[in-house]
Amino acid sequence: MIKTRITEFFGIEKPIIQGGLMWIATAELTSAVANAGGMGFMTALTFPDPEGLRAEIRKCREMTDKPFGINLTFLPTLTPPDYPGYIKVCIEEKIKFIETAGRNPEPYMDQIKSAGIKVLHKCTSVRHAQKAQQIGCDAVGIDGFEAAGHPGEDDCTSLILVPRTRHTIDLPLLASGGFADGRGLAAALMLGADGINMGTRFVATKEAPVHENVKKAIVEREEIDTRLIMRTLRNTERVLANTAAEKVLEIEATEGETKIDDIVPYVAGRVGKEMLKDGNMESGTLAAGQCMGLIRDVPTVQELLDRIMAEAEAAIEEKYSWIVQS
Repeated sequence: MIKTRITEFFGIEKPIIQGGLMWIATAELTSAVANAGGMGFMTALTFPDPEGLRAEIRKCREMTDKPFGINLTFLPTLTPPDYPGYIKVCIEEKIKFIETAGRNPEPYMDQIKSAGIKVLHKCTSVRHAQKAQQIGCDAVGIDGFEAAGHPGEDDCTSLILVPRTRHTIDLPLLASGGFADGRGLAAALMLGADGINMGTRFVATKEAPVHENVKKAIVEREEIDTRLIMRTLRNTERVLANTAAEKVLEIEATEGETKIDDIVPYVAGRVGKEMLKDGNMESGTLAAGQCMGLIRDVPTVQELLDRIMAEAEAAIEEKYSWIVQS
């Protein structure tokens, strides 16, 4: 049994976290993670308004009596979501944990913390992790360059980011980016993390509410089958290599300054949502991490978490024994 500051922090059995996954981290997946002994976060912005989130929280509570939390991603947008409204719902529904990501959550910290909610902030750099500790976050996740979605602009991998972050903050720490199995969990612990956050790996599970073509694509692709788009906008996103991603890169490579309007037909959230539903894997972009090279099946969440823990415990015992004996 592996116990860490993360299992203690969340009151869970396994130091494995399912982070926010837009359109995917709904009650079905998050409750499955919770019931399997991990920690799941439903994504608030999946729902068009705070009341939609409230309904999903209540649905999740009917499916599990274990801890789960809510992800709030603060995005640059012309029409900001009703973040105070989403937070108000979390408070009223007695949510104990919020995962924040994207921009600095400081403008909302008073509202969140005054209700006794603990904040896990997901960062992409050491300086951001230090800032998270400074503003009162309770735990930090650090995203390496291998990660799906937005890995920041520093291009620094988990192998460096995790120990660097561990050296500079004293909060419970999650490693994210490139983790999909028990060897990864064991490595993260050795690097100084207290657990791992997985996204892409959870998409390829039986409970993930996406088309089977999406799961099949993740299983069949390799670690080299991702692309980095929106680099010219300094909003880099790692996505599955497909027709839409290549079209975005083609637009970005043309002369002149790329504008978000130029690529909206390929990266808009509604396009990605439809792809997850209808399984047309060329129509939009899908956030996907390099850990696809490690994913070869579609297990249940329970099977996945049990396997990761068994692999991690075996890897730690085997390597530690070999090192000591040698």
